[in-house]
Amino acid sequence: MILSGLEILSKLGKEILIEPFQQAQLNPNSYNLKLHQDLLVYEDPILDMKKEHTTRALTIPPEGLLLDPGKLYLGRTLEYTETHAYVPMLEGRSSIGRLGLCIHVTAGFGDVGFKGFWTLEIHCIQPIRIYAGVEICQIYYHAIEGDYVQYTSGKYQNNQGIQPSLLYRDFGK
Repeated sequence: MILSGLEILSKLGKEILIEPFQQAQLNPNSYNLKLHQDLLVYEDPILDMKKEHTTRALTIPPEGLLLDPGKLYLGRTLEYTETHAYVPMLEGRSSIGRLGLCIHVTAGFGDVGFKGFWTLEIHCIQPIRIYAGVEICQIYYHAIEGDYVQYTSGKYQNNQGIQPSLLYRDFGK
């Protein structure tokens, strides 16, 4: 079951937190999240799963930033979210997808208990100019069935900004 927009609204401040929250971004069964002005790009031409990689920060200027195809840009949502008792999911908005802009490669699935900003894995089909503050994606919530343990700690819990891959930490286990 997916929560309706009105149900999302009724859960705010309890099982769901979205900060800042704007009523105008609420949809029939989701909530639109905005793109923050900060981005990261990997500096290494070849990415190795077992290694930590250096990144370079970019800021989207008011006149927008032109993205190049074939390059991965890491962004984040402007909104901080917390989800308790539901599974948060993230998808690109259809208007964004129709421009050939993808906002996540594989990481659109959250854990019940997640707290933080959503890191976006942005890439484009053809060159596109993007702008900070645009409603770029939508979060929606699935009910969870059965007993569960909330996600309370992990590589990406309580993040304060864009999170590059921390997969290399898994190899040291």
